[in-house]
Parts: sequence; C-alpha cells; structure tokens
Amino acid sequence: MSGKRKVVLTVSAVLAAGVMVIGTGAAQAGAGDAAPEADVAHHGHISLVDGQLRVSLASKSHGPVDVADSTVRIGFSGPLAAAQQLPPGCLWAADQEMLCATGPLRAGADGQQDAFTLSTTGTPEEMVVTIATQWNGGAVDHNPTNHEHEVLVPATGDLYVF
Repeated sequence: MSGKRKVVLTVSAVLAAGVMVIGTGAAQAGAGDAAPEADVAHHGHISLVDGQLRVSLASKSHGPVDVADSTVRIGFSGPLAAAQQLPPGCLWAADQEMLCATGPLRAGADGQQDAFTLSTTGTPEEMVVTIATQWNGGAVDHNPTNHEHEVLVPATGDLYVF
C-alpha cells in the first residue's frame, strides 16, 4: 500500500472517529443544550500560471464564539504533481483534495493566514478550486456563503478572489 493511501485511510479513520464523538456528544446533550454558534469564514485569492497554483487563504471566526480548531477542505479539478511538499498542517484527503487545520480562531479577530504554491500536472489552461469548511469544532454556522467557495482560475497569472 502506498504511503499516500495509508495517510488517506488514517485520515478517514480519524475523521470517522471525530464524527462519532461529535454525534455522541450531541445525543447526550439535554434538549435545552444548544451547540455554540460560530460563523467560520474563508477568504483569499488564487492564481495559476505555468503549472503553478498559488493560494492565499485566510480563515476566521466572525463569532459569536471562538473555535478551538477547524479544518478547511481544498479541492482541485485537475491533477496536482505527486511529489511536492504540502503546507504545514495539511494532508492529502484524496488525489485532488487536501485538508488543512486552521488552528484556533478567536471570535472577531484576524484568523489563520496561509499562502502556498502547488504544482499541477502539466500546464492546464484553467482549474476549478473549491474551498469549504470540513469541520468547525461542532459549532452551528448559519452562514455557509462565506465558507463554501468554488473559484474558476484561468492560467493567466491574475488573482481570482473568493
């Protein structure tokens, strides 16, 4: 089994365990207990030129509560080069999808900022990149429009904002 496949299986097992724990906690909570509310948001910009996908990503909690940690899922419509260094706190979830931990997000404060470059396979004319919260610590988020994005990125080198 390849190292990449082992990581995917391990991540799947960890995510499944996390879902079970969150589900168990919700089931044990009393009827009057409500999950905390946190508006997690992801914004930034992406560019593509000569097979290099440059991503700048900022994650934050608009509140009203802090988020101890969250995970952002970043998907790519085309294949990425196999042998490359992922940003710290990130791992492959699938061949064209990665998960990145945001770290703690204090309500109303500037959050985690990351910038990284990934190499594509070949030199595509465009790529679609999806960004979405995978996990937000079990908080309720009534505003998905600021944490779910789909960005068409032509290979012009221009910045495409989300």
